Amino acid sequence: MQNKQLARAALMVFAAAALLGAGYVAGNRHAPASGPTATAMTDATTAATTAATADKTASGSGRKVLYWHDPMVPNQHFDKPGKSPFMDMQLEPVYADEGGSNGIRIDPGLQQNLGIRYATVRRQDTTEGFDAVATTQFDESKADVVQSRVIGYIDHLYASAPMQRVAKGAPIASLFVPDWLAPQEEYLALKRAGMDGDMLAASRARMRAMSIPDGLIASLDRTGKVQTHVTLFAPQTGVLTELNVRDGAMVSPGQTLAKVSGLDKLWLVVDVPEALALQVRAGMTVDAVFAGDPSQHFTGHIREILPGISSSSRTLQARLDIDNADLRLTPGMLMRARIGAAKKVSRLLVPSEAVITTGKRSLVIVRNADGRLQPVQVTVGNDAGDDTEVSSGLTEGQQVVASGQFLIDSEASLKSVLPRLEGSNGAAPGAAASASATAPATASASASASASASASASASASASASSSAAPQTYETTGKVESVTAGDITFSHQPVPALGWGAMTMSFGKPSPTAFPDVKPGETVHFAFRPTDDGYQLTKVEPAGGAK
Repeated sequence: MQNKQLARAALMVFAAAALLGAGYVAGNRHAPASGPTATAMTDATTAATTAATADKTASGSGRKVLYWHDPMVPNQHFDKPGKSPFMDMQLEPVYADEGGSNGIRIDPGLQQNLGIRYATVRRQDTTEGFDAVATTQFDESKADVVQSRVIGYIDHLYASAPMQRVAKGAPIASLFVPDWLAPQEEYLALKRAGMDGDMLAASRARMRAMSIPDGLIASLDRTGKVQTHVTLFAPQTGVLTELNVRDGAMVSPGQTLAKVSGLDKLWLVVDVPEALALQVRAGMTVDAVFAGDPSQHFTGHIREILPGISSSSRTLQARLDIDNADLRLTPGMLMRARIGAAKKVSRLLVPSEAVITTGKRSLVIVRNADGRLQPVQVTVGNDAGDDTEVSSGLTEGQQVVASGQFLIDSEASLKSVLPRLEGSNGAAPGAAASASATAPATASASASASASASASASASASASASSSAAPQTYETTGKVESVTAGDITFSHQPVPALGWGAMTMSFGKPSPTAFPDVKPGETVHFAFRPTDDGYQLTKVEPAGGAK
């Protein structure tokens, strides 16, 4: 019995040794050769693992990254993260679920904090027309002149100066006419001599030929007294736009002594921009409003278009008559005129505040059916009150952003600033709203300001995480470049808390008289805090006194 147990134990030891030997031989046969090949395979495996880790890190929780880019140079794409070759900042990822043509998704709470308001693109029948500037002028077709028909002298001038108001029949000037003495004496002599009627009629005709008025001849017949003075009167109520004589001056036949222009009818001369010169036509309606009283409207139809473009203002002038019976208007008033056609046309309209004009193009921010926002380039036409015509780029019924702090001027800003605001909203909506007031404006200012805008959202998120009531204060050291009443510009060292590198930027002063001892060229230690208007200084002291 004992021998059997010993044999069984020896058999088990032998089987174990055999299995170990077989495993060793199999391992040597299938093991990879050492040397360069093994090293290359190991490096490839390490690189693949590193790339996978980097992709996972960039994409967060499994989000796919389309590419990396610099928000200020959005057309340049990079296939891996790193530092921007254009700016002192890191490249930012563009995710498949946020970038591209699908637009940007903004949290509804953040939209409410930003005061975003939407409007619907609508089609409306409106009068085709445009706005222009107009001025009131005297109606020259209604002006009357006071002239002398004889040689004489100004015996008395009743009007004292040009632009004096006169009533119809008011005396303008009294003339002494020496040449009227002889024909009147001759007529009286013939009458006393009892000459026949033909002789007297011939004498009266001679006096009329010398411009002696019929009333004066009748008075001569009745009284027998010679008159050598005549008074000239205003032919209508109005203003003396011209007064060309003074007391004692000699006048000659045909000379204009004064010019009287009425005020009950005025000309409205509309200055049409040269670009709209082909759109204006005679007969178009005009609705004019005086800036001093917008409730008063003056309407009419264009009577004529004056030939020629003004070389100084590059405008074409159109003229119409307006009624001024109550004398509310006076020549020279500036008015805002709306010129429109009699026939209405159907046009696609959006609120004028929704259109972003960059100089080279016009954009609107459209809300897609899934709630995403994206910029769309449009072609705009004429304004219609508070609305603007859109001739291409939109369709009726689309939703556009009519107001909001993120109405920014480039697609790059839309793709870079809005995602930051959305991320900040996760920490604190109030902080994100504060960041949005700074980031969009800064994104379109300058290269250094764009770096500030990039950090603004991160700073606001950090500040809101600690305290929503008191903004966090940051400190650094820099050289003073310039000082103005509103801000101080520093070339400062990095601010790690904000993720800023060394840069040159401006910080607002709490008041124009703050920090009076700071001079350009000094090296100082300063503190600042984020506000709705950017970054405001709280302390500036010499670098040697910094703690």
